[in-house]
Amino acid sequence: MNPFTAAAFAWQTAFVFTLRSAQLWAEPAEAQARLTGYVLEKQKAFTTGAFAAGQAVLSGAGAEAVMAAAIAPSHRRVRANLRKIIRG
Repeated sequence: MNPFTAAAFAWQTAFVFTLRSAQLWAEPAEAQARLTGYVLEKQKAFTTGAFAAGQAVLSGAGAEAVMAAAIAPSHRRVRANLRKIIRG
């Protein structure tokens, strides 16, 4: 991952976290269900990334490719969340 992609990923992650936190604060009655959904979303992205990294290692890929495979599901999920939040 080049430095610009890493910086964009970090910014997007912080932005999504901040806006989701504000939504939870504004609608506390729905917070428990939303937090459960957020946790499941992160577990799925982590598991998908872990399996992708494992497959990359077993196929003989280099460290950079393994890291890219591991982070790709999380990166896709953050971008999707950002698009969803921006659309409203």
